[in-house]
Amino acid sequence: MTSTQAARQPIIQRAKRKAERMLGPAGIFFKGFLKHPAMVGAIVPSSNRTIERVLSKVNWEECRLFVEYGPGVGTFCRPVLEKLRRDGRLIVIDTNPDFIEYLQKTIGDSRFIAVHGSASDVEEIVRAHGFENADYVLSGLPFSTLPEGVGPAIMGATHRVLRPGGAFLVYQYTARARDLMGQFFRHIDKGFEPLNVPPCVISWGWKE
Repeated sequence: MTSTQAARQPIIQRAKRKAERMLGPAGIFFKGFLKHPAMVGAIVPSSNRTIERVLSKVNWEECRLFVEYGPGVGTFCRPVLEKLRRDGRLIVIDTNPDFIEYLQKTIGDSRFIAVHGSASDVEEIVRAHGFENADYVLSGLPFSTLPEGVGPAIMGATHRVLRPGGAFLVYQYTARARDLMGQFFRHIDKGFEPLNVPPCVISWGWKE
């Protein structure tokens, strides 16, 4: 690296940080979509109506551990933390380090844990933070576009990590993920939220 290149790096980094501040969460989210479209699955965060509908079946009084896959810029994180009991924990898992860094900087809640990793490793991640099971797991991952074998691995790990009576909350833009869910969850409640971009298909898979 030349001295000129070295001098340019701090300028580029400052410009990047300034652009991110100007764009805010939407800019971070859009950048994540451009870098990893198969993992993000949408170009804008979910609507408030979608958030409320997805979380509507959660029994918050009994929820000690809530896990989210693909939290993005925290669209669901803040509503979950608002409802979560004081001694509860929210663990979010994302393969995109930009999202994890952003969440660690912007969410100052002692109940919040952001992990850079894969949802397929949820069992190890949950145990590493002192839990045996999760009460609820939330996912907006686009199962239909994940690499081959990854979707079933995540579904299987999620079913194993949930406590009996717990649920896997999935919001997608097609109903195709339900076929995969049906291989692991015998009881699936179905929902739909039209006021979302794009309209959202919701599934709640219950562990018996």
